[in-house]
Amino acid sequence: MADQPRRPRTLNDARTEAEAAFRKTTTKVAEAPPKPTALPGVKELVSLRIDQDVLEFFQEGGPGWQDRINEALRKAAGK
Repeated sequence: MADQPRRPRTLNDARTEAEAAFRKTTTKVAEAPPKPTALPGVKELVSLRIDQDVLEFFQEGGPGWQDRINEALRKAAGK
């Protein structure tokens, strides 16, 4: 049998389209890592700039002013 020249593959070629469809359906989509959940009662040390008058308001109540600020922020966040 004589060697017949091969047809050049085009983007519209059925095999090319089938391979592209196969790749599309078998390629795994990277999932976003799960969002870490906050553990109840665990506090994180942060640096926060607060207006002096706001700080004085919470400190006037005596010890526990940081907990009161935390509670006010929690309430503002809807938690």
